[in-house]
Amino acid sequence: MPKLRIRGGVHPQERKLTSEITITRVPTPERLYMPLKQHIGAPAAPDKVIDEIVHKGQIIARAQGNVSANIHAPCSGYLEQITDWAAPHPSGLPTRTMVLVNDGKELSDEVSTPVNPLFLRPEVIAERVSQSGIVGLGGATFPSAVKLTLGQSRNTPVLIINGCECEPYLTCDDRLMQERTQTVMDGIQLLAQALYGPQTIIAIEKNKPEAIEAMELACRDFGNIEVMPVPTRYPMGSEKQLIEYITGRQVPVGKLSADIGVTLHNIATAYAISQAVRHGKPLTHRIVTVAGGAVKRPGNYEVPIGMLISDLLAFCGLKEEPQRILMGGPMMGQALPHADIPITKGCNGVLAMSRAEIGARDEHPCIRCASCVDACPMGLSPLTMAALLKKDKLDNAVNIGLKDCILCGSCSFACPSAIPLVHYFNYGKGELLVRAQQQQKDDEIKRLIQGRQLRMARLEKEKEEMVAKRMQAIAKRKAAEKAAAEQNSEKEVA
Repeated sequence: MPKLRIRGGVHPQERKLTSEITITRVPTPERLYMPLKQHIGAPAAPDKVIDEIVHKGQIIARAQGNVSANIHAPCSGYLEQITDWAAPHPSGLPTRTMVLVNDGKELSDEVSTPVNPLFLRPEVIAERVSQSGIVGLGGATFPSAVKLTLGQSRNTPVLIINGCECEPYLTCDDRLMQERTQTVMDGIQLLAQALYGPQTIIAIEKNKPEAIEAMELACRDFGNIEVMPVPTRYPMGSEKQLIEYITGRQVPVGKLSADIGVTLHNIATAYAISQAVRHGKPLTHRIVTVAGGAVKRPGNYEVPIGMLISDLLAFCGLKEEPQRILMGGPMMGQALPHADIPITKGCNGVLAMSRAEIGARDEHPCIRCASCVDACPMGLSPLTMAALLKKDKLDNAVNIGLKDCILCGSCSFACPSAIPLVHYFNYGKGELLVRAQQQQKDDEIKRLIQGRQLRMARLEKEKEEMVAKRMQAIAKRKAAEKAAAEQNSEKEVA
């Protein structure tokens, strides 16, 4: 496998020692808040009604469409309500959410499990992953079964397991590889089995020597699985950068990694797949790094999905009031408006930042140093794109690479003038999404109008045909009456 020179990237302070503590399981709180959209694609649809009893691990919302994911109950209890609750997004806008009340009984249904899941057919493994509601747990939240099905249909010869975890503070994948090595390895084997045994590479940044040693020891008896230490440089854990570094292949804009013969899954995803396929446990909990200067007991915690961040921080303890709360890492994570927001499938970290950590800088005019260009891993010109977006020239920004931007924040980090470049790109991509949604809406309206016009035209034609038939019947009847009258008249004359 070719290993290319790394383009761009930065070296932020790692700050990972604060959270290298053995994984601790968090008790389930009294209520869990389960958003119906915790994945890329269509939101799940509720499968339970208000006051209905649920068991731990039961499906409470079912996937809709080709790209979606089931949602399962992390506890037993009942469905209290389906309401609008703050979404895990800087806006804090509400999203449809199912509220579960925990009865503390941990009741669950019996689940059949295979004797040896490594003997299952690839399509059966993908179906079990789909039923378990597993999505990419590195943050992308792409439904894992869809990715497996794509890999199967295109026969991807390379499987990359992403154990880089390049964001500062976050160590949940590192701890998984160290503490639950065999389960992670089992999930990797199942992924390889589901993809017809491709060459498998476990990529781990060099700043994780214990994890590298543990995974090398675990895979030494597998000829098609190897551990590849990769340079410690943000954003090495980004899908496109990692694939290009390992294989030398670039994922084109608008395409998926399967289009170039590569399937990539996260370490935590492999762990969840082992739990689901071997033990019949759907995705109801995940490992989350809780860190930041305001946290009293930073560490890695196994958290029920749907637990409010406020409840999680109360369990970990706070030394001071957080000045900022982030879901995810400090580079690509979402700054939250408050802590009453639930943990979702894609949340790998919660950071409660102190005032000293934020270190806000005043923005200054650009000095044309090109630091942002040097830092961009995609080879773009961030300042030029930002200048175009400031002037609302969205199409021009797209023409010079806005769609290629991965929103890693390297440009903002490297800028000596503290220009929030990535904020402009978030805005631009948001506008592109709005455009796409509006275009989809316009196309749907156009389709409905055309359908209505076709129906009206058909009805008009049917009406004309009916009138014509009626006129023909009337004419025929009149002709018959006239003929009968003439015949009667002739008889009278005779």
